[in-house]
Amino acid sequence: MPHTRQSLDIVTPFFNEAESAVAFAAMLADLEVEIAARFNCSVRTILVDDGSRDNGASRFAKSLTGNWEIIRLSRNFGKEVAVLAGLDRADADLVLIMDADLQHSKDVSLELIAALLAEPELDVVYAVNSREGSHSRGRLSKLFYKLINSSQRFDIPANAGDFRVMRRPVAKALTQLRDKRRFNKGLYAWAGFRDKAIPYSPAERVGGVSKWNGLNLLAFSLEAFTSFSVVPLRIVSVAGLLAAFAGAAYGLKVLIEVLFYGVAVPGYPSLAVGVMLFGGLNLAMLGLIGEYVWVTLSESKDRPVYIVRDVVESRSRDTQQ
Repeated sequence: MPHTRQSLDIVTPFFNEAESAVAFAAMLADLEVEIAARFNCSVRTILVDDGSRDNGASRFAKSLTGNWEIIRLSRNFGKEVAVLAGLDRADADLVLIMDADLQHSKDVSLELIAALLAEPELDVVYAVNSREGSHSRGRLSKLFYKLINSSQRFDIPANAGDFRVMRRPVAKALTQLRDKRRFNKGLYAWAGFRDKAIPYSPAERVGGVSKWNGLNLLAFSLEAFTSFSVVPLRIVSVAGLLAAFAGAAYGLKVLIEVLFYGVAVPGYPSLAVGVMLFGGLNLAMLGLIGEYVWVTLSESKDRPVYIVRDVVESRSRDTQQ
């Protein structure tokens, strides 16, 4: 156990999680007691309301105990940005990031903190989801990480998300990364630091529904590639070269048949196939380049990553009472 009293900030983004508020607040109260007893840490909770349309913020404010604050963003900026907003407010010795739907449990949180404090050389301890998904989804996930980690000087761990605890220098380093289109998994890996993985199985949601569907995951994957990998451009470039060589080979075949064998040149069908093939490749390449250009444009505008509507603190509530 540390001899000096340390501080810990719990950063929790949420969006339309009113159904989980009471149960999450109760779990946090138990977690704070355990952290104080086991690790001699003072605890503050920083919740980030990512533009919720329900009464989640007010339900959290009524249910939370101890030292807490709720940062309400002006609209829904996305979970990745909401995590940054919480890190911007955090200034404790340790920072724990967890979700409000109770899939990140108290026991695993304590395990993460214990692992970090047990090894002074560690900077980050993160949780890795060990639950097996569907067979097709698992294969796509493996392919995604294999592609995005190719030709990189760092590896993005598979099935590792925001559920992690870090020391203050790590949290401050992450706040310096002001990407507008954020992929936190990539940013964590890019920042480096000495880390350790701990497997866990997410608990069932207490309320509400998951905000991630197939289309959202596909868009998120595309954003990850355009932010951290040149592989899609290289794949399209190789496909274009292969198509060009195939076209040249076919043209040579037709020329030889006409000159030496007197075979009539194929007409409209061959032309239509060629136009469709090369036209499709060109449009695909232009679309992919457009994605990269859009990312570049978004970053160059230099808008703020998020806008805070207001901040509700436990102290202000106590004053009002």
